[in-house]
Amino acid sequence: MSLSMYSASIPVLKQMLSALSEVLAKAEAHATEKKIDPNALLGARLFPDMFPLVRQVQIAADFAKGISSRLANTEVPSWPDNAEAGFAELQALIARTLAHVDSFSAEQFEGSESREIVLRAGTPKEKKLQGSVYLLQYGLPQFFFHVTTSYAILRHNGVELGKRDYMGSY
Repeated sequence: MSLSMYSASIPVLKQMLSALSEVLAKAEAHATEKKIDPNALLGARLFPDMFPLVRQVQIAADFAKGISSRLANTEVPSWPDNAEAGFAELQALIARTLAHVDSFSAEQFEGSESREIVLRAGTPKEKKLQGSVYLLQYGLPQFFFHVTTSYAILRHNGVELGKRDYMGSY
């Protein structure tokens, strides 16, 4: 039995975005309970040269919508990344991203493993990847990096989280 590109991407993206939403809910509750300014968590970084939590979540959402759209051979929607300033806005972004990811059918992914995916078209950084390489060696690793970093920022800042929180329901 072979694994379809749809099965290797959409359920994974949905699981991890849903888990990230729950992690953010726990972070917001933690800030309220401990009387911490939410901006302290939203602007937190693991190191000064890394993006803060808000940007990590935005990039995770960008990769989820990009992976699903490119593999389904549809236009990647353009959403501004400057609208999310608080937990409610990040939750709305995740909900919008989940709705987008959930809008695709398995049939739209047929043949995507060999489809050419072009990143940064027309720029000096243009990169062409076969669909399976794009998903497994670029898209999912990037997505997981930003989800994991979001989790790590919050855990580092005292939010009580564990592996089950990171994994979500599966």
